[in-house]
Amino acid sequence: MKLLVTGGAGFIGSNFIRYWFKKHPEDKITNLDLLTYAGNLESLKDISTNPQYTFIKGDILDQETIDPLVQEADVVVHFAAESHVDRSILGPEAFIETNIKGTFVLLEAMRKNKKRLHHISTDEVFGALALENNQKFTENTAYDPHSPYAASKAASDHLVRAYHDTYGVAVTITNCSNNFGSYQHPEKFIPRMITDLIDGHTVKVYGDGKYVRDWLYVEDHARAIERVIQDGQNGQTYLVGGMNKDINNLEVARLLLNAFGLGEDKIAYVKDRPGHDRRYAVDWSKINTELGWQPEHSFEEWLQETVNWYKNNEAWWRPLKEQAESIYK
Repeated sequence: MKLLVTGGAGFIGSNFIRYWFKKHPEDKITNLDLLTYAGNLESLKDISTNPQYTFIKGDILDQETIDPLVQEADVVVHFAAESHVDRSILGPEAFIETNIKGTFVLLEAMRKNKKRLHHISTDEVFGALALENNQKFTENTAYDPHSPYAASKAASDHLVRAYHDTYGVAVTITNCSNNFGSYQHPEKFIPRMITDLIDGHTVKVYGDGKYVRDWLYVEDHARAIERVIQDGQNGQTYLVGGMNKDINNLEVARLLLNAFGLGEDKIAYVKDRPGHDRRYAVDWSKINTELGWQPEHSFEEWLQETVNWYKNNEAWWRPLKEQAESIYK
């Protein structure tokens, strides 16, 4: 199989490429990435000399770049997106351009070349759940995005479905919960706290810290995408989540402090961000029932593995953290 992966130098994309080669070494992967701040070729250094792998620096908004790459591929796996909520609040335009218009450009190429697209999306398109009940998002939950990031991803999901319904483009979609693991940019919640603790700083928690997330280890996500690419039904959406244990941000901070042998005096509560969703939780029973997927990595165990990775890979994250801090000053 020949895969075109957009945004493959990012966190989830690079982990997916590494996983796919581990399981399918005979396949070929072309990685198209513009290498914005979130794209880092160091994340794929270990496979950069693989003859089955090709990297192309290019913009998903450039139709002349996209068309021939789509024409050569069997399946396109679409990760390329602006994905950080805080950045979308500070500057939403880039999210509209990349996440909506970029997906449109890609879909035009899919329509022209009659190829199959797998589109990566987020549970944030569904809005928020109440803390006091046990509800979870399903594939039938109405869209209710609360940030420019979530709204741009919701729009891209709608475009993908519209191209399937109107033009017959072969598509599948996965909406995932919050990912964690190695090679995640240090501006994101878990690696930001880990790297702050490595540097001897406090960990910053928004508001009261009681924001609940359903954490998904990135390799479990890669396995889910693999199952959908192999056996997912054309036109269908599948939700992908963690081991069904809701955990709030304050509890995550406490687990990390414990991993460093520190107490709660290292927690700093900061002003809440606008439009902060209270709770996300994903019902992944559809992908389990139809495709046999379920998460294999517990949050607590693999959070410790993630801490260990950041401790051992300072050369990877240090330049990225310094760059991110200069933006948020």
